[in-house]
Amino acid sequence: MKLYFAPLEGITTCVYRNAHLKYFGGCDAYYAPFITPSDNERITLKTLRDIIPDKNEGQNLKVQIMSNNSKSFAGFMTKIRRLGYNEININLGCPSGTVIKRGRGSGFLRTPDLLDKFLYEIFSDADFKITIKTRIGFDSCSEAEKLIDIYNKHPLDLLIVHPRLRAELYKGFPHMEIFDLWAHKSANPLCYNGDIFSADDFRRICAAYPELDSVMLGRGAIANPAIFREIRGGKPLDASELVEFTHILADEYNEVLKSDGYTLNKLKEIWIYAMWNYPHEKKIEKLVRKANKLGDFLKIIGGLK
Repeated sequence: MKLYFAPLEGITTCVYRNAHLKYFGGCDAYYAPFITPSDNERITLKTLRDIIPDKNEGQNLKVQIMSNNSKSFAGFMTKIRRLGYNEININLGCPSGTVIKRGRGSGFLRTPDLLDKFLYEIFSDADFKITIKTRIGFDSCSEAEKLIDIYNKHPLDLLIVHPRLRAELYKGFPHMEIFDLWAHKSANPLCYNGDIFSADDFRRICAAYPELDSVMLGRGAIANPAIFREIRGGKPLDASELVEFTHILADEYNEVLKSDGYTLNKLKEIWIYAMWNYPHEKKIEKLVRKANKLGDFLKIIGGLK
């Protein structure tokens, strides 16, 4: 079973991915956060800097695009082919309000006929491997059957499914009854994504769906960066590792951002998830949230046991 590290916008940049690969590793590939080409197909080096191969050695990096325009998509494929990539992932899951306003991400799921047309257009001229990361609908589970019928029309290399609706964001529980339907009906290889927070969660999914191609972890891997190691039978994460990893991230971010303040903001965003490992450490969690100096933040997390 292949293990993938999901893209999280603003978090799993090349700085984070490289640090994770060196310190923990354990996944078969990392997915970069989505890149959105402009409608005029203009893609600058600044837009592509996170996926430059020289900055991502050893990651088996997968590139993700957010687009609803087949011409922009074709232009983007040309650009990343020059960088040596031969696979692209389409983001149909992002629930951000600014994204869905433009009919991208999970917003594209509201117009299944346009989505089908888009897929026909890109597959008619594609010599790339194309994968999709999707939710099961926009605001109703009744949308799921039409969506899987659309995906089945196209030769996807992988269909990564987060079995929630856009309307649910990350609340409630995944609709496993819908994933079960898709698992039996899909003509394409499936990857499960959603609420894998422990090795036991992973094992339950694998036991229920032994035919899966892969499993993707996102928030669970940010909270516990050793989770891939644990899944593969290694030792559980301990607090000293998490603190040391955070110090490494602090150094790496500071080298790139040249700012204690920006580095602190990056680390606090990660530690919103990391504190899930310590539900009884309410005092430290409160101090982490309130910290306004990088040095203070690093001292606070050093108090974890």
